Amino acid sequence: MKQTIISKITLTIVLFLGLLSQAQTKKWTLEDCVDYAIKNNISIKQSELDIKSASIEKSAAVGNFLPSFNINGSHSWNIGLNQNITTGLLENQTTQFTSAGINSSVAIYNGMQNQNRLRRANLAIVASKFQLSKMKDDISLNIANAFLQILFNKENLKVQKEQLSNTEKQLLRSQELVNAGVVPRGDLLDIKATFATNNQAIVTAENALLISKLSLAQLLQLENFQDFDVAEANYNAKESKTLLQTPAAIFAKAKEERVELKIAKTNLEIAERDFKIAKGAFQPSLQGFYSFSTRAGYSDRVIGYSGTTPILAPALPVFEQFDNNKGHSFGLQMNIPVLNGFATKNNVDRSKIALDRSKIAFSQQELDLERNVYTAFTDAKGAMKANESAIITLEARQEAYNYAKEKFAVGMLNAFDLNQSQTLFVNAQSEVVRTKYDYIFRVKVIEFYFGIPIIKKQ
Repeated sequence: MKQTIISKITLTIVLFLGLLSQAQTKKWTLEDCVDYAIKNNISIKQSELDIKSASIEKSAAVGNFLPSFNINGSHSWNIGLNQNITTGLLENQTTQFTSAGINSSVAIYNGMQNQNRLRRANLAIVASKFQLSKMKDDISLNIANAFLQILFNKENLKVQKEQLSNTEKQLLRSQELVNAGVVPRGDLLDIKATFATNNQAIVTAENALLISKLSLAQLLQLENFQDFDVAEANYNAKESKTLLQTPAAIFAKAKEERVELKIAKTNLEIAERDFKIAKGAFQPSLQGFYSFSTRAGYSDRVIGYSGTTPILAPALPVFEQFDNNKGHSFGLQMNIPVLNGFATKNNVDRSKIALDRSKIAFSQQELDLERNVYTAFTDAKGAMKANESAIITLEARQEAYNYAKEKFAVGMLNAFDLNQSQTLFVNAQSEVVRTKYDYIFRVKVIEFYFGIPIIKKQ
């Protein structure tokens, strides 16, 4: 029985440690990184709050159409010589007085300002949503760039380790050739120096990989980033269908898809509404109002006179007084602006300047988008050609390096020339890896402008 309990406890511990190990060694995919950033990024959360704030402004704009309704009431004590509001007499005593009322008003016309404020509030919500979408796109693009940088550094580290392994084999072979008297001892020393250089290159590559991981972890705003790592993915540098399009066609598509231009256009429409709101203040405004009031006193009341002496009686019940003293007031109020220190005119002028700025900003945004599309297209094409050239160079360097190793093995080539050939071969391998991921990212950018998302949902 005791042995069974120990076995169960041991099994539980093993399973727990296994689960803990899996949690610690989670490999993040590009989709994982983008999804996590969109859900947790602080800037995105702030943009979401901007949408909520814009919704509140819309609620306020809708409220301007509704009538106002207020209830008021007061109860006061008058001590000393005071006029009794009910009797109109001056009395040296303590009295109480209660008043109550309601009032309401509604804007009938105010230069279409309420309508324009509501339309402006709707546009502000749309602009906030566009801004949130742009924020998500920008973060996704930054995440993709950082993710691909990690993959590049991983492949580059593999290249450096592979070359260290080749150098180690050469070192052993050189030792045999030196012992056999085929090559001089100086060649062996050159190989040892190359071996040390390869070790340094591995350290540099490892540091670059660590820094790139930290950069992505910081973009994701991870608290526990010590064990952060990404899943290796097989990204091929194949030609994108988007590059078969012309830059003009991509720009035309970007004008329909990209939110930068939509944001500028919406801001322009908001500025137009602000200008109409400001101009509406020049027009007369018409308001309807209604009020109801009543009152009650608690002092004695005059019911007659005996000569000049008033005859007093106790105060009537409060609700009876409320009924007797009630009154209504309603009507229309018109305000016609004539002169207010040029405040309205200056406000209109400021709104006109803001409108002109928005028009210029919209035109500038369109020019910036066109320039960015053409630049991204050119960069993607250049990156593709650079990768193709790097592959051709690598093939040539591979053959040259193989030939150099064969010549060195039979003593027809010294270690210095062999090391030069190996260095050129390693550089060619690194260049292929670099141009590959540079091309992949450039394609992501041009597809981004063409309306293709960074992460394609299955």
